[in-house]
Amino acid sequence: MLRHLYDAPSPDAKRFRYGLLALDVASIAWIVGASFVPPGAFELTVDALFGLVLLGEFGMRLAASGRPWRTLVRPVNLADLLAILSLLLAPLLQGAFAFLRVLRTLRLLHSVRLIGSLRSDLPFFRRNEEATLAAAHLVVFVFVMSGVVFETQHRTNPQIANYVDALYFTVTALTTTGFGDITLPGLAGRLLSVVIMLAGVTLFLRLAQALFRPVKVRFPCPSCGLQRHEPDAVHCKACGALLNIPDEGG
Repeated sequence: MLRHLYDAPSPDAKRFRYGLLALDVASIAWIVGASFVPPGAFELTVDALFGLVLLGEFGMRLAASGRPWRTLVRPVNLADLLAILSLLLAPLLQGAFAFLRVLRTLRLLHSVRLIGSLRSDLPFFRRNEEATLAAAHLVVFVFVMSGVVFETQHRTNPQIANYVDALYFTVTALTTTGFGDITLPGLAGRLLSVVIMLAGVTLFLRLAQALFRPVKVRFPCPSCGLQRHEPDAVHCKACGALLNIPDEGG
């Protein structure tokens, strides 16, 4: 039953996965919103509620995989588990443990995987899969680095008062605009700025490459297994096998 919900193309399974996507969006919205809320009982309660719900979903995902231990040790799932624990352990995330709150933004990785699994319902995604994933990875990087900036700076840097300030700095550093109204002081701050700029250039180049590369469709060749072909291809360019690529007509 669980495997059906996570993998099947049926309408009820797709509704379940859309619900998971909505849960991820809500959790990310709370990550941003919580930076404006003074630490207190309300924030800790919402953290705990999100943590319990996400932990339940994580357990269901492991059970649905059929190989829970092998699935658990995958880096992306370990990151997801750490993000969930950072919510459940919010009362302890003070002082030396505060940096763990950054892991909340890693829920975006889960959202990207969900979008990929729903490609059959999203014609735009199917037509522009590579560019969409490149853009999604750039967004994930921006949010994660904004979380790093916020958690490492907001206690000592008056220019970083909330997540939006951190997001603003990350985007200006990423685009090398550098307005200079917000800076990260000290050696650690400068090194973090350098990492954002260098990684940002790489991700932007990847996105540009995906946008301007000729569009191809993903369809495994029945003979040689080649995955990507021209949209109007009749034969595989690698082995010459006859293809039957479905299209939407028009």
